[in-house]
Amino acid sequence: MKKLLLLLLCTATLGLASCKKEVIVDPGLPNETIEVVIKPSAWVASSNRTTLTATIPFPELDDVTFNNDAVIVSLYPDNNVPEYRAMPFVYGGETYTHTVRRGAIIIDIQTTGDQTLIPQIPTRDLGLRVTFVTSKLR
Repeated sequence: MKKLLLLLLCTATLGLASCKKEVIVDPGLPNETIEVVIKPSAWVASSNRTTLTATIPFPELDDVTFNNDAVIVSLYPDNNVPEYRAMPFVYGGETYTHTVRRGAIIIDIQTTGDQTLIPQIPTRDLGLRVTFVTSKLR
């Protein structure tokens, strides 16, 4: 009985060990990353001055991309620190958020918590990195 059980165990082990996982990459679905610079002149204050908004045109955000793909938005908030931060995030007491629309990405800066504070217009260029993760909607 032990020999039969051992023989079955060995056969199952060899059978499972011979399986190999294969990852098939679909070359028809490439991801794309685009970097743009937001100039200080692009920021517009809201009427109550609690929000700064920059609207960045993105013709790549057509109907197909908007409906099917994921859009990852990151910002380079400080030229002294070499890092992109995925949005939304809080930096220097200000909240950075984004809205994705057909044809454009809208970046907002607001102060955190206290509505009496006014967000400061960036005095330097900010790097914006947008990654389109191509997908197929089911």
